[in-house]
Amino acid sequence: MKPILIVEDEKDIVDLVVYHLRQSGFPVISALDGPSGLELAKKERPSLVILDLMLPGMDGKDICRALKSNPLTQSIPILMLTAKAEEVDRVIGLELGADDYVTKPFSPRELVLRVKAILRRKEAAQEGEKVIQIGDLLVDIDRHHVSVKRSSIPLTSTEFKLLVELASNRGRVQTRERLLDKVWGYTYEGYARTVDTHIRRLREKLGPSGDYIETIRGVGYRFREEKE
Repeated sequence: MKPILIVEDEKDIVDLVVYHLRQSGFPVISALDGPSGLELAKKERPSLVILDLMLPGMDGKDICRALKSNPLTQSIPILMLTAKAEEVDRVIGLELGADDYVTKPFSPRELVLRVKAILRRKEAAQEGEKVIQIGDLLVDIDRHHVSVKRSSIPLTSTEFKLLVELASNRGRVQTRERLLDKVWGYTYEGYARTVDTHIRRLREKLGPSGDYIETIRGVGYRFREEKE
């Protein structure tokens, strides 16, 4: 397994996270500033990046943007570490392609659970040989590939899992709570905005095919059936 990369400038937090991840069997590497973290991510291509938003030299949003715009690193999941007051930055980070976030101060146990959930859904999205085709949209689960009118659509691991979950259950309403459970691997109150942000980003990337995703007010989302 490739290591998990921690990019965080507070040494005490790095030591805490490294300890708990290693206790859970994960190899870990770390960087204490933004530029070093970005270079390490490009060099090592870790299985996941735990990324603080406030970093010296280069902030977490810029690192996230750089990783998601590079074909060699865009599929690496990103878990953001944020302060409670950084809601706007948190939403921007999710819109840039981060998979999830944990607010400081955080429980090391919760952080490890989030890491496991992200890696579990990434692995699940890479398994199987099923191909879903709806109109101009084609989702090749085995190849982890999405295209619209034969043009490749780059998605993060979470966006891909979300699309597969919706498309596999087309015609059926999926509540935000169920999507949190199936895609993110947990159900906590107050995280509905995580689903909404990823849905908005997914629609934008899919272009006209994003219209297949319907909003069911007060409930969640539904991937509509293909028209006859």
